[in-house]
Amino acid sequence: MTAMRTAWSFRSPAQLTVGPGAVIQLGPWLTQRESRRAMLISDTNLTATGLTRVLHDVIIKAGGCVGLFNAGEPEPSIELAQKAIAFGRDFRPDAVIGLGGGSNMDLAKAAATVLTHGGRTSDYLGFDQVPGPLLNLVCVPTTAGTGSEVSHAAVLTDTASQTKVSIVSHHLRPALALVDPDLVITCPESLRADAGMDALSHAIEAFTATDYDRLDVPAGEAFPYEGRNPLGDCIAEKAISLIHQHLVRAVNDPDDAESRSAMCLAATLAGLAFSNCGVALVHALEYPLGCALQGTHGARNAILLPHVMRFNLPERISATARLAALMGEDVQGLTEEQAAERAVEAVSSLRERVGIPGRIRDLGGRRDQLPLLAEKTFAIKRLLKVNPRGASYDDLLRILENAF
Repeated sequence: MTAMRTAWSFRSPAQLTVGPGAVIQLGPWLTQRESRRAMLISDTNLTATGLTRVLHDVIIKAGGCVGLFNAGEPEPSIELAQKAIAFGRDFRPDAVIGLGGGSNMDLAKAAATVLTHGGRTSDYLGFDQVPGPLLNLVCVPTTAGTGSEVSHAAVLTDTASQTKVSIVSHHLRPALALVDPDLVITCPESLRADAGMDALSHAIEAFTATDYDRLDVPAGEAFPYEGRNPLGDCIAEKAISLIHQHLVRAVNDPDDAESRSAMCLAATLAGLAFSNCGVALVHALEYPLGCALQGTHGARNAILLPHVMRFNLPERISATARLAALMGEDVQGLTEEQAAERAVEAVSSLRERVGIPGRIRDLGGRRDQLPLLAEKTFAIKRLLKVNPRGASYDDLLRILENAF
């Protein structure tokens, strides 16, 4: 019988700096660490907007030199990670900086891991396979959604098996995370919507995860997530409230500085919440979908989230009822069951208001794909274990059919 866990932990980056102009802090930070050779991982889109130049100039002003790996792409593959690592071995950096969305930041984490400890990316897949701290790792998001700037995971695509794989280790939490709303202003409207719903899914999954003292993991045994806990609740609640108040405005008006800043903070808070408490069934379902469908990770999460919330209702009525209030719903006079259903409807409504499609088929999915997608999901045990309600293969297939 598994011994009940009686304690929980909370982890974060070594330094988190948030607010307009935060990126300027990169120069002094590198100087303090006598870091002179910065490998900057970015992509051609960010170079076209001038954002890569912003970081380049900060580093040069601090007396450093920059090696730019500019080949970042959505859903980065293991092969792309190996190319970044080969670039880094030639450049010999003492710092690795990921600039962009979660894809570029995850690529930076994977590269920093291998550049520090040797070998290949595949040597570190899974949880707790990284033997020690990394060389100076900095993450700078240009979208408000993924939370990768504060998380302990790097998600890659295994193109051979058409599945997503991860390096998950507390050593992957950056030494410095710079969350600067001024860097998000060039983010396209559709990506602002997708990223915002991604952040919402992070916060809701953290808020409704299996309680830390009910997680089916022996006390003292290493596990990627701690389960739901009081600090995670506080942070997730704030993130959900900010997203409710600001996402639509941030999507519709990139010049709305208040909403842009609020969404950057919300995404980072959601990242802290999920990377400690856990993500669960939404992400377990999305990982196989990510290799089979069009669209972004955030859009796929947005489609799945209401259906998973409804599936989890028997185990999370009170928490989901609380979500309704956080999402701005008038719950006065409602039963907990009615309020919880109102929360599910509020999430669906927000998805519609920011223009994200509502069905798997809208992203090019076919019904005949669903059984294999359910089968692949059922194999992702580390995420299913964090879900508050156990899910069989038939349950997973039914959720996908409801979302189709």
